[in-house]
Amino acid sequence: MLTTANPLENANLLLNQLAGCMGENLVEAPAEPLFVGVDVGTANVVSVVVDGFGTPIAGEITPARVVREGMVTDYLGAVNIVRNHIQTLTQRLDRELFKAASAIPPGTEGGNSKVTRYILEAANLEVTRIIDEPTAASLVLGIDEGVVVDVGGGTTGISVLENGRVIYTADEPTGGFHLDLVIAGNYKISTEEAEVKKRDPREQAMMFPVVRPVFEKIASIVKQHLKGFHPRSIYLVGGTCSYPGFDFVIQQETGCQTFVPQLPYLVTPLGIALSFKE
Repeated sequence: MLTTANPLENANLLLNQLAGCMGENLVEAPAEPLFVGVDVGTANVVSVVVDGFGTPIAGEITPARVVREGMVTDYLGAVNIVRNHIQTLTQRLDRELFKAASAIPPGTEGGNSKVTRYILEAANLEVTRIIDEPTAASLVLGIDEGVVVDVGGGTTGISVLENGRVIYTADEPTGGFHLDLVIAGNYKISTEEAEVKKRDPREQAMMFPVVRPVFEKIASIVKQHLKGFHPRSIYLVGGTCSYPGFDFVIQQETGCQTFVPQLPYLVTPLGIALSFKE
């Protein structure tokens, strides 16, 4: 964090609760309705179940390459993963799960929304709603003012919130995969090896000068889209935001106080489930 004040205490509590129930065995599910959120992302497919109070009670995560630059490129692969998630969650909870919500990057409505809907329906789920990813994230963060920047594997989504409403959204094709490309090129390794290297805490500080230009590009994208707005704070979500120093670059380039929740890769999936509840 870049400041001593932490407005994300409640969000971090929820995220750690979710992390604690990912991939566990049987779960004693409450009698009240359960709400399911499915996030078909570039690096992972994540399914989350919350109870009527919005408390996470179960989740599944599977690394996947079924999305590229925000668009689904492996439909059958995505369907199989979501179907397996729902079957596993049904067994763990001893409850049938019939309905779910999902999300897409802002600006990719239309065909992408339909494909996402079809994926869930092919997994025998009724789709209750599909929202944009930064809006889903804002539900976990508990904010009604500021900017949510969702940096996924392939895209950077930006949402500006005022008075609890999203007044502007944008999406640009730059994300974590671009870090993989830069690392792979610099070290003459495959992108798969670069992905592993990128996640290794022992390597991250040494590689920071290598990946910093990508962070600066993302920061310039954010800054460009914030012209005409005057936000006090930026909130970073998505797996790429876990990289140490990324928040510093965003704050330095934009001049906005910048926060990163714990476990940022789980923010959007949890927000999708909360959007279904609401």
